Amino acid sequence: MLRVDSGAADAASATRKFFKRVLPIMLVMLVCNQLNRSNIGYAQEHLQADVGIGAAAYGFGAGLFFIAYAIFELPSNVMMEKLGAKAWLARIMVSWGLVSFLMSMVQNETMFYVLRFLLGAAEAGFFPAVIFYFTRWVPAGQRGKATAVFIAGSSVAAAISGPVAGTLLTLEGLFGLRGWQWLFGFEGVLSMVVGVVVFFLLDSKIEDAKWLTGNEKTALAAVIAAEDAQHARDAAGARINRWKMLLNPQILLLCGIYFAIQLSIYANTFWLPAIVKRIPGTTDLSVGFLSAIPWVCAVIAMFFAAKLQDRARSRRPLLVVALLVAAAGTYAAAVASPVLALVFLAVAAMGFKSASPLFWTIPQSGLHPLVLAPAIALVNSVGNLGGFVAPFSFGIIKEQTGSVIPGLLALAAASVAAACLVYFVKERTKAGPAGHRVEDHGKEPAPTAAV
Repeated sequence: MLRVDSGAADAASATRKFFKRVLPIMLVMLVCNQLNRSNIGYAQEHLQADVGIGAAAYGFGAGLFFIAYAIFELPSNVMMEKLGAKAWLARIMVSWGLVSFLMSMVQNETMFYVLRFLLGAAEAGFFPAVIFYFTRWVPAGQRGKATAVFIAGSSVAAAISGPVAGTLLTLEGLFGLRGWQWLFGFEGVLSMVVGVVVFFLLDSKIEDAKWLTGNEKTALAAVIAAEDAQHARDAAGARINRWKMLLNPQILLLCGIYFAIQLSIYANTFWLPAIVKRIPGTTDLSVGFLSAIPWVCAVIAMFFAAKLQDRARSRRPLLVVALLVAAAGTYAAAVASPVLALVFLAVAAMGFKSASPLFWTIPQSGLHPLVLAPAIALVNSVGNLGGFVAPFSFGIIKEQTGSVIPGLLALAAASVAAACLVYFVKERTKAGPAGHRVEDHGKEPAPTAAV
């Protein structure tokens, strides 16, 4: 008994060290990621004035990123498994930083499209690689917290991106460069530098971690191995085909829900600055700071959502509430005045950003380890197509109607539809009274449908 207790204490100590040492590194990477994803939203009007990129072309280029992301994400995740997270995540960062830097030299629509596609290809695999990395380092009981903190970091990063972008745009004319060139150039170089630093700070495997004691390494590795073995026992007697499992209806449901969540996230990422500019008297700097408000509110909401999910036996009701809050806020923003629209978009952000970490705890808790990495990549890839549909559709709508209001109404409807789909998702809940895991409906989950 003493040995078991000692092993549990060592595993807990190792997990705490992971949260203190590794998670901050991931958050810095995420900030760089968000800066390079969202900067075109603040440069939109400048690109139109200097390069001639209109609303529809901007929306298409913004969304083209996600086409490349979807194409290259699964191969990227496979390469990450072979080469290790340390080298692959560093490679991803340096690549996307280089492409973002080249955006400062864009001269026409074609070059804009090519660079946006290359940016998606360079970044492909980043998010699922981080989520899979958690499954190799963090015990299941703490994985939801790690994911929630990481995804909450995206809202912090989004809140930072506005003021940073607004400040860089004010450098107009410095050394003969336009403000938007400073925006892309600085943020691209920053990502490349951080990517190099990450290569020296990050460890691929538990046994490589010099910041853990020998006992901590052994205990943490034993916990992860035991969890993998439990998943394997759940699937005992079934012939598991890694690729057929990806066609499981439950995984397809997850793809649909995540697609709707991403619609809201990326419509706001790329078009929020344009919506804020409807407020009379705004400047590049004030738009940057005002655009941070919804993301700050989202961080607060995600904190409380994480607290609730730690106590909840099922995450499905919480996910439904988050999606309905997103729908209500988006609908209200569509019919309100410009100032009130910003307030209601903050409400919407509290919903759709909280939905994201709640969503990812469901596949993480039940997917078989053999299918976990490719399934995460598939769900993320299909879901991220929302990142193409949302900005492209908004661009066409704005160019044809001069308004993004119809687009906001469509986003509200998509969130409601996603909330309905959540009802059909089978979730493995926390331990019941008998100490074993059961599904939401009280039935033992089938091995190939453990989502």
